[in-house]
Amino acid sequence: MVRRATLLILCMSIAFFAGLVLTGRMRTADESAAASREQAVAKAPVTISGGLPDLTGVAQRAVGSVTNISSTQIVRTPNSPFANDPFYRFFFGDQDDAFGYRERRAQSLGSGVIVSADGYVLTNNHVVDRGVEVTVTMPDKRELRAKIVGADEATDIALLKIDANNLPTLPWGDSNRLRVAEWVLAIGNPYQLNQSVTLGIVSALGRTLEGRTLQDFIQTDAAINPGNSGGALVNSRGELVGINTAIFSETGGYQGIGFAVPSNLAKHVMDELVRYGQVQRGTIVGITLAPLTTRLAEELGAPNTRGMVVVSMQQRSDAYAAGLRPGDIVISFNGTTIEDQAQFARLLSEAKIGSTITLGILREGRQMTVKVPVVKASGSMRRQ
Repeated sequence: MVRRATLLILCMSIAFFAGLVLTGRMRTADESAAASREQAVAKAPVTISGGLPDLTGVAQRAVGSVTNISSTQIVRTPNSPFANDPFYRFFFGDQDDAFGYRERRAQSLGSGVIVSADGYVLTNNHVVDRGVEVTVTMPDKRELRAKIVGADEATDIALLKIDANNLPTLPWGDSNRLRVAEWVLAIGNPYQLNQSVTLGIVSALGRTLEGRTLQDFIQTDAAINPGNSGGALVNSRGELVGINTAIFSETGGYQGIGFAVPSNLAKHVMDELVRYGQVQRGTIVGITLAPLTTRLAEELGAPNTRGMVVVSMQQRSDAYAAGLRPGDIVISFNGTTIEDQAQFARLLSEAKIGSTITLGILREGRQMTVKVPVVKASGSMRRQ
């Protein structure tokens, strides 16, 4: 019995120590595996959530479609010191006629974007305005004379045509799909530094600028300087989403606020210039609209300041016959909610001439719709 008990105790001891050894080995294996995983993580590259895009390929393709624009302009300088005085002009008429004027040639430099393989180039109107000789310098250093197909002062877009084929182009992007904080590249020729590329984000959408007629600007913090006008704003997919147009600056240089005409608007203008040589815009005859202020909204019983208010109209107009009345608040345009005056002006200008649009209105707290005909507007558009 004693021997059996001793033998049982010995077996249990051996099993106990064997278990300890096996457990230690298992822990050691687990710790080694954990250490290996930690080393692998340490060696792996650190990435930012969402990822920073590699735009080198996009930039390389896009710069081949951005040109330098040089325009020789005729500038008139009146001989009379009172030429620009409204008081003298009111009583004595155009001082240029009375005292004459001097002409001088001036150079305007900017950028352009090749938008078709057969030689159409988009740029800004202010780059080629009053231009008597326009030269497009290609990325391969070729200098080509350009014809101004047409220009639109309201959007500051101009279309050029050069005699060339098989040119590299930028694909059109849908500017309506842009989002705030999306990465964009600004490509142009600031200070004659050709094919310069800067990186930034979309800072805001639907911006308006003082003194501009039709506005829907993309705001970006990508560096834009004098000479960038007419250049390309490109998204991370290499698509043209805007034409760089203006900057806000107190020094004349980059201060982090630049503006571009959205590609959808620029393409619409280009199509009109190709087809008609000018932009044909729609309007509603016999109606005057104004922004809906907080005070007006309270007086008219509107829930917010979205929309436009009809302040006056002609009783013999189509708009009056359609059912519009002074005091009506226009809150939608063919189903699109009206946010502000700039949006309404843009939608109306792009409406097809001769079509009928449906306006949603608010009258004395009641919503209703009216159908109004669109006619051709006379505006600041010209053919070269």
